[in-house]
Amino acid sequence: MYVLHRNKLFHCKSKRRKAEIMKKIPHEEIISYPQRVLFLCTHNSARSQMAEALLRLRGGDYYNAYSAGIAPGVLHPLTVKVMTELGIDISNTTRYRAKHLNEFLDQPPIDLVVTVCDRAAEQCPSFPRARRQVHWGFPDPSLATGNEWEQIAVFRHIRDLIATRINQFVREQQALSLPSNSR
Repeated sequence: MYVLHRNKLFHCKSKRRKAEIMKKIPHEEIISYPQRVLFLCTHNSARSQMAEALLRLRGGDYYNAYSAGIAPGVLHPLTVKVMTELGIDISNTTRYRAKHLNEFLDQPPIDLVVTVCDRAAEQCPSFPRARRQVHWGFPDPSLATGNEWEQIAVFRHIRDLIATRINQFVREQQALSLPSNSR
């Protein structure tokens, strides 16, 4: 666990040490590692699941990624298929399942909530206990029409857009947060 304050990185070997350090620093100035990131969407069936899986893979130990929905449905089979193409298995029904945002209300504070669809941003403009909230709007691939190949093409396109944004986010956070000797 790491805590960053004013470009000084504290390595916390225990939760107790982390709590001691965090008591001395104003809440809004704390960047804690791993960062808890929640991707929020309407149904938690495609975009938010993709974002969660991609951040888990590309963010390493610096992030704990989660996803949830305002009105969760079921994990879309084409979401599973296009993520498998990248070597990411999200068929595990324990970790990757459609979850309601209420599952995170009694959890420790979320460092960053990212809404990935406009409807979620409108219905949840301020997530309780979120330290920061941003919106990355992506079109809903589940609305794709046509044959299966045409629908898969849409899912791949959205997956690739999300992957690009996740990569950009990870690079920006590393540049802003972590001293070069601790990467």
